[in-house]
Amino acid sequence: MKRIAIAALLAAATAANALAQAFPAKPVRIVVAFPAGGGVDIVARLLAPKLTEAWGQQVIVDNRAGASGVIGTEFAARSAPDGYTLFMGTLGNLAVNPHLIAKMPVDPLRDFAPVTQVVAVHFVLVAHPSLPARNVAELIALARSRPGQINYSSSGPGGAPHLAGELFKSMAKVNLVHVPYKGSAPSFQDLLGGQVSVTFDSLVQALPYVRDKRLNALAVLGAARSPLLPEVPTVAESLPGYELTNWFGLVAPAAVPRTVIGKIHADVTRVLQDTGVSERLSAMGATAIGNTPEQFGAAMRADSEKWGRLIREADIRAE
Repeated sequence: MKRIAIAALLAAATAANALAQAFPAKPVRIVVAFPAGGGVDIVARLLAPKLTEAWGQQVIVDNRAGASGVIGTEFAARSAPDGYTLFMGTLGNLAVNPHLIAKMPVDPLRDFAPVTQVVAVHFVLVAHPSLPARNVAELIALARSRPGQINYSSSGPGGAPHLAGELFKSMAKVNLVHVPYKGSAPSFQDLLGGQVSVTFDSLVQALPYVRDKRLNALAVLGAARSPLLPEVPTVAESLPGYELTNWFGLVAPAAVPRTVIGKIHADVTRVLQDTGVSERLSAMGATAIGNTPEQFGAAMRADSEKWGRLIREADIRAE
């Protein structure tokens, strides 16, 4: 019996290795849980052609927007566990939503296998030029003088822009009104049109509008100023202790063979190490990461615990 068991294990290992070596034998899709044009979509579409070159198979970005990213998250988690469906998840999708959404249909920590953190995404607080506030202190003073009258947009309940706004409200003790959208792209369209006053979102998305002066950058959300906007202060310079850096990362359905995960990881990290790719990401306000599946999994668990605790303590709710 022992010999049979060993033979079965060896056969399974051989089959798994053969599967990894043959991967991919058909097109691969990267699911994005937001509409085209947002920061997650932009990064996914930067990677897709490079992976197409590396694999000799078409890599397609599949936008599955709706329900604060839950539709795309569930679709990806329930896809066939063969490596041909990957999910470009975010801090919101993979670590925050389970704490905000009572009937979350999947558990990201259980139902996905981490591949790698793709980027750290630097956030910025931007305002429509009509808002009479040019920095954080002025925004706080204005919001206190107009409680419940200033709106901020987000990519949807549970996303990092929502979390950033609620953290700001809690720490600054102001009453901003949350206006959720189905992704960052429509959120920015209404901000540009003046239907909402401010948003907290990625430099990837906001930088072109700041540079052409269609939006005003009031502050960056990270612990340090951004070299892309060196004159723009951090929120913490006016609101000590405030800090948020988002991330995007690739995961796959949990039952994808480890050998296939290893193959995908090796090829994705090789793309992220390409100087042209890393420089382009940096110019957009994101930092290429490319850590191991184990490191990314540990980061997902740590952020789930950190932001879950904050959500409970601050009584942050998904509308």
